[in-house]
Amino acid sequence: MEKDFAEKMKKSLYELKKEIIDTLISNNEDFRAIVEGIDPKDFADIASDDMDRKMLETIGSKDMKRMRLIDSAITRIEQGKYGLCMKCGKKIPKARLEAIPYALMCIECQSADERRNR
Repeated sequence: MEKDFAEKMKKSLYELKKEIIDTLISNNEDFRAIVEGIDPKDFADIASDDMDRKMLETIGSKDMKRMRLIDSAITRIEQGKYGLCMKCGKKIPKARLEAIPYALMCIECQSADERRNR
């Protein structure tokens, strides 16, 4: 994976994390209190820190799944494995990664996985 593209996607992933956190802050006073109680840090750092139980309870299952996928994608970028399908190992097309920066699989493997899970 090209370094420039990987860095662009890493920035995009951190922006997605910030959006989730901002939405939670605006929608939930308890979450706001948790975030305000944390030492002043960049939102990406806050999202990367281990979340305490209250924070986990606040995050809906859909947002929690997205946060885990985003964290996983950031880890793969740092390990040099970003953009490779977790199932078949082929390169995931850039267009797919731009649409879904935390995609784990290529379109073919994702489609097959979805058909199996129906």
